[in-house]
Amino acid sequence: MTKEKHDLAGWVEEYAGELYSWATYKVSDDELAKDLVQDTFLAAAEKVDDFKGNSSPKTWLFSILNYKIIDVYRKKVNKTVSYEPSGFSDFFDEEGSWHLEKRPKDWHDQDDNFLDDSDFQLVLKACLDALPEKWGVCVRLKYLTKKNGDEICQEVGVSPTNFWQIIHRAKLQLRDCVEKNWFQN
Repeated sequence: MTKEKHDLAGWVEEYAGELYSWATYKVSDDELAKDLVQDTFLAAAEKVDDFKGNSSPKTWLFSILNYKIIDVYRKKVNKTVSYEPSGFSDFFDEEGSWHLEKRPKDWHDQDDNFLDDSDFQLVLKACLDALPEKWGVCVRLKYLTKKNGDEICQEVGVSPTNFWQIIHRAKLQLRDCVEKNWFQN
C-alpha cells in the first residue's frame, strides 16, 4: 500500500486520545506523553509504506508507542548513576529485624479502593517520583507495563540479582513513603 491509501490524518483524529491516555498512564507525565504520541505519529508517517495491514492501524500505532515508551525508560536508566545500597539500615537492625517504627502497617483496616482515590494517586505518584531513577524505571516497567524480570533486566541492563534487590528496596521505600504521606496525614 502507498501513503495515499492510508488515512494518517484520520488515524490521528481517531487514535490520538487513546494513545495519549496510554502514554500518560505509562510515563506519568502529561508533556512527555504528548511528545510520545507526536513521535508515534511521526514514526508512523515515515514508515507508513511498511504498514501491510496485517493488524489494525490502532494495534500498529500502539506498538510504535510502546517502543517509544521503552526507549524513554532505557534513556533514563542509561543516564542514571548508581543508587545508595545502604537503605536497609533505615528499616532493619543489625540482626535483620524490623525497627519497631518501620514495621509495615496493616492497610487492610483502611479503604480498599486506594487506586480509585485521586488524592491517593497523587501521593503514590510523588512517592514513585521520589525513588532513585533506576528504581523508578524498574518499578514502572514491572508493575505498570507488566514486563517480566528477564525482559526488564535486558532492557535496563542489570543482572537478575540486582533487579530483584532494586525491586525489594523500591517497595520498602514506596511503602514507607505512602505510610508517611497518606496514612499519617
